This record gives sequence, C-alpha cells and structure tokens, in this order.
Amino acid sequence: MADIHLWGALRPAAGGASVVQVNAKTIRELFRKLEEDYPGMAPHIARGVAVSINGKIFRDNWQEELPEGAEIYLLPRIQGG
Repeated sequence: MADIHLWGALRPAAGGASVVQVNAKTIRELFRKLEEDYPGMAPHIARGVAVSINGKIFRDNWQEELPEGAEIYLLPRIQGG
C-alpha cells in the first residue's frame, strides 16, 4: 500500500483528501486503480499526469515499479515546447 500525494485539482475527486492509499505495483496499475476508486480523476489522468517517485519524475514509463515506502506525488503534466 502506497501513499499517493495529490495536487489540488485531484483532491475534490478524492473527497478533498490530499493523500490517498493505493495498492499498486506499477504506475500503470496505480492509474487504473485510481480511476476505479476515484472516477473523477479519470479525466485528469487522460489529459496527462506526471508521477514523482522519490523525487524522480516519470512522464511516459508507466511500467515503472513503485518501490515499497516510496514518496509518490501525482503532478499535472506540463507540455514543453
């Protein structure tokens, strides 16, 4: 079970919580379970989310494993140009 820290726009979908707990092994599984448990997050995830795991940001590698005890943050994905 991992603590997932949410940015402000996701909190209403989680009943106002800034942190939710999810049992997932990879980032892809994390997204799937968040969409199941908190359907209001699905549009945000579809638009693009970055995931910070212990300070390293992942934008596309959804097979990345979530280490036990990791510090995990969901962040809005910012498009570069």
